[in-house]
Amino acid sequence: MTAFALPFRPYRVVVGHHLHADMVAYIQARRPDLTVTGAPIPELRAEHFAEADAFMAFKRPPGVADLGAVKWVHSTGAGVDGWLRGTPLDDGVLVTRSPELFGGQITEWAVARIFAIQQDLFRLHAAQQQRVWDQHEIPRVAGTNALLVGTGDIGRTMATALKALGVHCVGVCRSGVSDCPAFDTVHTLSVLPHLMGDADWIILSLPDTPATHRLVDRTLLSHAEGAVLLNCGRGSVVEEAAIPEALDRGWLRAAVLDVFEVEPLPASSPLWLDPRVVLSPHMSGLTTVEGAASGFLECLESLERGELPAWVIDRGRGY
Repeated sequence: MTAFALPFRPYRVVVGHHLHADMVAYIQARRPDLTVTGAPIPELRAEHFAEADAFMAFKRPPGVADLGAVKWVHSTGAGVDGWLRGTPLDDGVLVTRSPELFGGQITEWAVARIFAIQQDLFRLHAAQQQRVWDQHEIPRVAGTNALLVGTGDIGRTMATALKALGVHCVGVCRSGVSDCPAFDTVHTLSVLPHLMGDADWIILSLPDTPATHRLVDRTLLSHAEGAVLLNCGRGSVVEEAAIPEALDRGWLRAAVLDVFEVEPLPASSPLWLDPRVVLSPHMSGLTTVEGAASGFLECLESLERGELPAWVIDRGRGY
């Protein structure tokens, strides 16, 4: 495959997504000069890419090692680990991502679960089923401490909402700097072990990169003192096998997980039936048709002008 060169004008685009029909229609209505086809990712085969210039999908189709003539891959989501893990892409393939923001969606996911736990909704529901009048003290969310590991759009949006609820917010990121006023303080990843013990809520919104892989391992979890762990970033950031022990030892009082090392979560995982674990099937921030397709078109316009899009991925950093 030849090296990627500008300007780039693709004519044949393949979309891999369960909402492929809507995405194809969105793009075709705005760019009738393109030939756009699509299918769910599991249904795509090598022959779909024989003459394709561009491929729009969250990850490589299973069993498809050769993407044919594709020179541009556009991730339908903000994360690109589905493209950077496993079979490597040719160096001549450009990788971009959709700029759709998920901070609002994921903040609602997190706040709902924080209140469900703090308000004892699971206990009260169980009591209701038994017709038990289980009156007891409910601690407030206000005044608790949140440690937000990741200060991008998700971390900033979440900190702003939690701050409004009276939660003290500490941010942690690679640079140790954030301009979001909702953070009381911001630190680098190197001091994370020293911050775990003060946290009531440890909220992870990190991408899957070489620097974040298994960042939250057994050793780091052992520094927590009864916190609730919420992971809405990537499952690979956490040493998943250490979560049951962290719960048993009291390092964590609950784990709220939307992402996992293997998805779907295997039926053999002990997390399914642990009453201290709240699971959701990677749905805290769902890609929309407009968000993914408009992001593709924005990148396309840049490429046609002979410019690299703002949403080009640095493969070394992983984002």
